[in-house]
Amino acid sequence: MNTQALNIGEKSARLPLIQGGMGVGVSLSGLAGAVAKEGGIGIISTAQIGFRESDFESDAKKANLRAMVTELAKARTLAARADGSCDGLLGFNIMVATKDYGDYVRTAAEAGADVIISGAGLPIDLPRYVEGSTTKIAPIVSSEKAARILLKMWDKHHHRTADFLVIESAHAGGHLGFSHETLSHLYDEDFDPNYDQEIQKIISCTDSYAKKYNTTIPVILAGGIRTADQIRHALSLGASGVQIATPFVVTEECDAAPAFKQAYLDAHAEDIHIVTSPVGMPARAIQNPFLDKIAAAKEPITKCYRCLEKCSPKTAPYCITQALIRAVKGDTQNGLIFCGDNAAYLTQLTTVPALIKTLFPV
Repeated sequence: MNTQALNIGEKSARLPLIQGGMGVGVSLSGLAGAVAKEGGIGIISTAQIGFRESDFESDAKKANLRAMVTELAKARTLAARADGSCDGLLGFNIMVATKDYGDYVRTAAEAGADVIISGAGLPIDLPRYVEGSTTKIAPIVSSEKAARILLKMWDKHHHRTADFLVIESAHAGGHLGFSHETLSHLYDEDFDPNYDQEIQKIISCTDSYAKKYNTTIPVILAGGIRTADQIRHALSLGASGVQIATPFVVTEECDAAPAFKQAYLDAHAEDIHIVTSPVGMPARAIQNPFLDKIAAAKEPITKCYRCLEKCSPKTAPYCITQALIRAVKGDTQNGLIFCGDNAAYLTQLTTVPALIKTLFPV
């Protein structure tokens, strides 16, 4: 496959590939550094990133902010050649729904992140938090309406536009920007062709702001992509690159425990379900005894880690922080295992270089 570099302003990655951010703890320095070393953009998830820090239980935010700096530094070391150069870029995925969102964005920019990708809500104030830095920023959107609203607000209030933009389809993992009703039609024959039209509308909207600011805004497609043919299709729609997450879970370099990776390898299509997260959003996860248990009764919440703005311990059916940490540490029977719907096609453990070679064959 003939591919062009992904240029985001003055920053560049050799491959038009972003490794999607996955939390808690699934995409940290190990995975992100390996992807950047191969010429892609490695993304570290900030979602409870400090869960392994000694003071996480007493001050999760402090542990998280400190871990952001150390994980980025470790990723840069892993990605660098002997001469210190690197073919790729490194950055963070920071959810808008994160409590104290602005503090996380400022920390990422001050640490020298090349990029910040932000979804789970519209990142209206993201430009303000990175002002004065060289960090490039991208919103995640799933509709032309969301792209139009967000880019209009950045134009009006911040007098700038996006450096790049990620379109996440309904095939993605974790929290999804679609209603349960829409997701119920995902495998209808006309769903994906119709969404291709939506993608082209988003690209057209983005291009109008690129023209206004006399720049280029690369548009990246995400959600369910796992093959070279799917990448070719994305590029044929006018995208500048792709974001891929789920297939990177079953790499040796992924930061999750072996049992977490095995849960992906064991999953069949019928095991992957749309669930409702504690913040009321649809999300995609692998069915397991934990989901069976919380479907029958709430799991008592003994501590709030203040991770998400709209999560209340009084009404939440379980603590999403604890559930995700249990899973990433390997307790897949009692944890929440987010995934994309392409997890059903993953059958063997691989490495980041080997996976990238299948995605971008020479």
